[in-house]
Amino acid sequence: MKIAFVLESINSHTNGTTATCLRFAKELEKKGHQIVLMGHEFKDKSKEPDGYIGFPHYTFPIFEGLILKEGFNFVKCDPVRIYDAIKDCDLVHLFLPFKFQNVTRLIANGLGIPVTGAYHLQPQNITSAIHLGHWKFANNVLFYSFKRYMYNDVRHIHCPSKMIANQMVEHHYERNVPHVISNGITPFFHRVNSKKPAEYADKFVVCMSGRLASEKRQDLIIKAIAKSKYNDKIQVVLCGVGPNRNRYLKLAKKKGLANPLLIEFRDQESLRELLSFIDVYVHASDFEVEGISAIEALACGAVPVISDSKLSATNAFALDERSIFRHGSVDSLREKIEYFFEHPKEREELSKAYIESTKQYALDLQVQAMEDMFLAAMQESKEGKDIPSTMPRKKDLKKERKLFKKIVKAGRLKEMPERLR
Repeated sequence: MKIAFVLESINSHTNGTTATCLRFAKELEKKGHQIVLMGHEFKDKSKEPDGYIGFPHYTFPIFEGLILKEGFNFVKCDPVRIYDAIKDCDLVHLFLPFKFQNVTRLIANGLGIPVTGAYHLQPQNITSAIHLGHWKFANNVLFYSFKRYMYNDVRHIHCPSKMIANQMVEHHYERNVPHVISNGITPFFHRVNSKKPAEYADKFVVCMSGRLASEKRQDLIIKAIAKSKYNDKIQVVLCGVGPNRNRYLKLAKKKGLANPLLIEFRDQESLRELLSFIDVYVHASDFEVEGISAIEALACGAVPVISDSKLSATNAFALDERSIFRHGSVDSLREKIEYFFEHPKEREELSKAYIESTKQYALDLQVQAMEDMFLAAMQESKEGKDIPSTMPRKKDLKKERKLFKKIVKAGRLKEMPERLR
């Protein structure tokens, strides 16, 4: 198959959705498929992946600074370039519910190319950036907007967890078929050496990996360790980049963290080495579609302490209550970390159990499930049972005609597709 992956932020290596996109693309190519990557152009063209099609930057009015701070970019949607990119594709896969994906969807519909989607973005990922993450009304409005804007017209949706699939059902995504497929972990993530390097030898190491953003709640870790009776024996390491870096460094000093807070961005090899010797991995997020960084930590033998938030899918990885803390509670998190500090033998036993538990998330299994979803969408389209064929919306047809007029005017087609005549 020739498949187009559409995602603006492919040029951002600090974005979890980007990591998933590139991971699946690489594995699908190993299986003989051709992947066309479409996203924001790279400043350094030499770093663009093979087969990459970059689009110019679009400056979003008013919120541009906040968008860039969150590690995202928007692109200019040139219908002629999009047509050129997907015209020979067997399928188009959309990662987010934004304009770039939606314009690509409309052009694919006009060409009769089947389209699938993914639900990688929770409304809370947007609202928490403006400190409204827990405002139910705002989140419900976004759920509805995503549905009306794009998901209503894409039947087969990749959901990285049961939690987000359930959220789709709860918010009345009646037209969709959710496919629960983990973002998957590669064999690269495994325990390499459990012996601590000299600088950590006398410390109990607590780590969290992920963007330094408000919804990830790294602040809870800092506050919990600062209140702990073992404060002077615990080293906190945060792996990642993001808008809250300076805030967390100041918070650590203000709360009295005994050992200086370490904030590092590590490459995969260095991260694997760290995850192989840490004592506890904390995943404190209030909102999480899956939390692949947590699975990577477990595969390396880390014992987790995970938030029980109903809007975080990561707590599904916990084997028992010892690894669950009450979301948003500094004292609950502190108690769980202190428990593992005081019970090293239990921690060692759990480490082996967690390594075993991650085998079900192996990337090759997830890629096969993704292929099955693609084939189902292609078969549906072939039989004329896809949404664009059975339930086309008038406003979509109107937009398609407008886009294809530009494509015809540019000389790419002699006439409008039959669907639009």
